[in-house]
Amino acid sequence: MRNLRGRGGPPMRGGMRPSHPPFKPGPPFRAFIPHIPFDLVQCESTFPRAKTAPEEKALTESLLKRNTDLTPTAQEQASILALVTKIQGILDNLVIAPGTFDAAQVEEVRQVGSFKKGTMMGGHNVADIVVMLKTLPTKEAVASLGNKVLEELKVQEPNEVLSMLTNDSGFEISSADASVKGLITTIPPNLKKLDPELHLDGKVMQGHLAAVRHARWFEENAYFSPSSIKVLIRLLRDLKNRFEGLQPLTPWIIDLMGHYAVMNNPSRQPLPINVAFKRCLQLLAAGFSTAGFFLPGSVGITDPCEQGTVRVHTVMTLEQQDQVCFTAQTLLRVLSHGGFKQILGMEGNSSIATEMSVWEGVVVTPSDKAYEKIERKEGEEEEEEGGDDEGMDTQEGQ
Repeated sequence: MRNLRGRGGPPMRGGMRPSHPPFKPGPPFRAFIPHIPFDLVQCESTFPRAKTAPEEKALTESLLKRNTDLTPTAQEQASILALVTKIQGILDNLVIAPGTFDAAQVEEVRQVGSFKKGTMMGGHNVADIVVMLKTLPTKEAVASLGNKVLEELKVQEPNEVLSMLTNDSGFEISSADASVKGLITTIPPNLKKLDPELHLDGKVMQGHLAAVRHARWFEENAYFSPSSIKVLIRLLRDLKNRFEGLQPLTPWIIDLMGHYAVMNNPSRQPLPINVAFKRCLQLLAAGFSTAGFFLPGSVGITDPCEQGTVRVHTVMTLEQQDQVCFTAQTLLRVLSHGGFKQILGMEGNSSIATEMSVWEGVVVTPSDKAYEKIERKEGEEEEEEGGDDEGMDTQEGQ
């Protein structure tokens, strides 16, 4: 009989090979293919509009009136502009000619946030300026920089009451009518040298660097675009402030959503404000069966300021994505039955998103959550971020 051996082993009796565990192929590779949510505006040639309903004119007038109510008054805008201009000038001088000030070296100064973008809300007279340092941002250096700016301001305006406070993001200088936040960051090579005990938080400063990119993108793509983009952004920010379910929407998500809803359509022409406003709620309200706009597996909106494919909604947890979706579903049903004044805050209150309401005999019941958080055993990790394997975007704190 022929003597069979195992691989590198002794002869085996009976000609049998040594037993090995059977080969189990792994699961087949599945490429991640994001879904494109159904969007009525993109399919208008297939679903042509009927005649404009009479209430559309009333909706448009209410949207414009609400925007006027939310816009800062001319006096508020003048006050914040004056303070921003003075502080910007002082910081620019420190870049060019620091003189005897050696506590920190300023590399660059950029205005960011809602004041820079022209979407500031009335009654919130706060502007943001990112101050990028060449040196490491120690807490003492930040305090010295804030005091230096305050001293220079008092020289220019000796009769004005001014104050300066430091915080986790930098410093804030306030007058009687306005405030300017100095958001401190540092040049990217310094981020690897930070010591949590001595310097400001690295993630906060990365967010400030992202705010500069966001402001630059907005200036290039939306600032000089139709005013309906800024109007829609201001209205969406107001919705977020009044309805708890929309709280997870960040300022950057709202900026991109406003631009998308107005400009992203087959004709590439700006949509009317009433159509764009309704479109926002329709996209946010799309359920799991249609891969909702800001739900797991959706194309959503790719962040134009980050490398790779980073979808802005992945910064929200799965619970938050669901929360935004079911809140928008309820508001959309109320809007469909003529309750736009309650949604805009011109009548009623925010309870329409959480309590049953009746509109001309039609009962609107708030949507329930679809996502149930799974409790993991000890030692197991739970995936909290968005529904695909993409990175998280950094958001500016506004």
